[in-house]
Order: sequence, then C-alpha cells, then structure tokens
Amino acid sequence: MPRRVSPLLHRDDPEKEPLVGHVRVTREDWLNIARDVLVHHGAGEVKILTLSEKLKVSRSSFYWYFENRADLLNSLLDEWAARNTATIVTFCERPAPNISGALCNFFRCFVDPSLFDTGLDFAVREWSRRDDGLRARVHAADGARLDAVIAMFERFEYDPVEADARARIVYFMQLGYHALEVREPMDLRMSRLVPYIEGFTGRDVDPVTVSEFFAFIDELDV
Repeated sequence: MPRRVSPLLHRDDPEKEPLVGHVRVTREDWLNIARDVLVHHGAGEVKILTLSEKLKVSRSSFYWYFENRADLLNSLLDEWAARNTATIVTFCERPAPNISGALCNFFRCFVDPSLFDTGLDFAVREWSRRDDGLRARVHAADGARLDAVIAMFERFEYDPVEADARARIVYFMQLGYHALEVREPMDLRMSRLVPYIEGFTGRDVDPVTVSEFFAFIDELDV
C-alpha cells in the first residue's frame, strides 16, 4: 500500500504550508525520536507505541510516513549510511594540497557533530551484534570508509601496502577514541594534532593546513 503522504504535511520547512487537521508531527519528528531511542536504549525499544507516547500523538499518524516498524528502522539505517559513511567518503575525497590537509579533512568529520553522528554509529554497531544482515551492512560500511582513507593516502604517493596500513591505523584509532568515550577539552585534544599527523603520515606537517583546521575548530565553538 503506498504511503499516504499529504503535500501539506510539513512543519520544519518555513517555505511549506503548516500542518493541518489532526496531524501534529512530521516524518522528521518520528525519525528524530526513533534515533534518540535507538542511541540511548537500543533497537529493541524502537517501537511505534513507545514513540507515539513520547510524541504525544496517536499511532495512526505514524502510518502517514512509514509502512511499518521495519520501514522506520530501514529509514534510520539509510540516514546512518548517508550521514556517516557517505560523509567520511566525501571528506576523504575533498581536494587538499598535501596529506596533512587531507587528514585534517578526515578529522573534520569527527570533531563536527553536524557531520558525523558518533552515537548513531555505535548504536548501529551494537544493534548489528544481534542481526547478521545488519552486521554485513556495517562490515561493508567500514570497508567503504577504509577504501576512502586508503585512496586518500595513495593520492599523495603512498604505495598501496603503506596506504592500507596507515589508513587502518587512522580509522580504527578514530573509532576507538570514540568507543572509549575519551573526555578531554578540545584545546588539549588539538595540542596533540601535530604529533598525531606526524605519526599517522610519517611526513612533516604543513603548518598552513593545520592553522586552517584550528580556525575551523574555533568556529565550531565545541
């Protein structure tokens, strides 16, 4: 059965008409609350009744946007793939004058919460422990991310074996950093940036690209 999505059901886009009738929430509202429950309580708690109670609406409004619970869960996974995997791939492919700048592009994904959702990433990984199909999808996502980091190193004349090793060090270190929930002030974290880049690349650090990255951090105000 096709989704019964009305052209008037918008609330977050000021260019669209407001919600009408008894419809009080948007598709984004359902996705936002579902993502929050997934991150904090796990996939098993992402239930239509639970979400409707949190949103204070009837369950029937859910079916304006989703066929069923599986459709909602698949939408969350599509969002995870677009927000996290595609973001890393895109930023690894961004132009850079040298490997220092390229690595700073990669790091941008993990210091700017609007680019990469760490909580969502680890919630999906935890979910995949009990779902073989999802485990395969997570494995494929890690492969795509690693391929992008490997290609980034190869672009700056690292041979394939070295590019592969350095990419794995960088990527798995970054995931581990977040998995351990390391808490440290951003200025302390950034004080280690130059030796980090030296260690990851085996080359001298370009001060210009590092300065640009520091300016990016300052603008984030994190």
